[in-house]
Amino acid sequence: MRARRRQFLNLAGTWIATGFCALLRPISALAADWNKSGFEARSVADVLKYLNAGASANSNSILLKVPEIADDGSVVPVVIASRIPNTQMIAVVVDNNTHPLAASFVFSSGADPGFSVQLKLRRTSPIRVVVQASGKYFRASKEVKVATADACDGGK
Repeated sequence: MRARRRQFLNLAGTWIATGFCALLRPISALAADWNKSGFEARSVADVLKYLNAGASANSNSILLKVPEIADDGSVVPVVIASRIPNTQMIAVVVDNNTHPLAASFVFSSGADPGFSVQLKLRRTSPIRVVVQASGKYFRASKEVKVATADACDGGK
């Protein structure tokens, strides 16, 4: 009886380990696709270059909900949604942060292109949203005034 139990536990452990390793493969594959250069960029122009969004048009079909004044720049709620058909990517850029690209999401066809995030803002800054849809780029922006200056870096 003990031998069967031991065999079962060994087999179960092998299956669990194999399943865990199989889960790691897709994660590492996704990590290779992230826009490392965009997230490391230190200027808005470089971010737009890495996103291939240099020539983008203003759009009223992008919902960007941000507070006019943020009491604490370390937690600024942002809601973003795109009503542009075939939205493939949405990126959030904070002009006055050390690394302006704050978030970037890729959507598969049929996915609801919207999300909410909490951003950190160093100081008062425009927040830009760049949307890629059907191979074209669109943008929207709003300024957020930050009451607590240098919330991200402790005043450095």
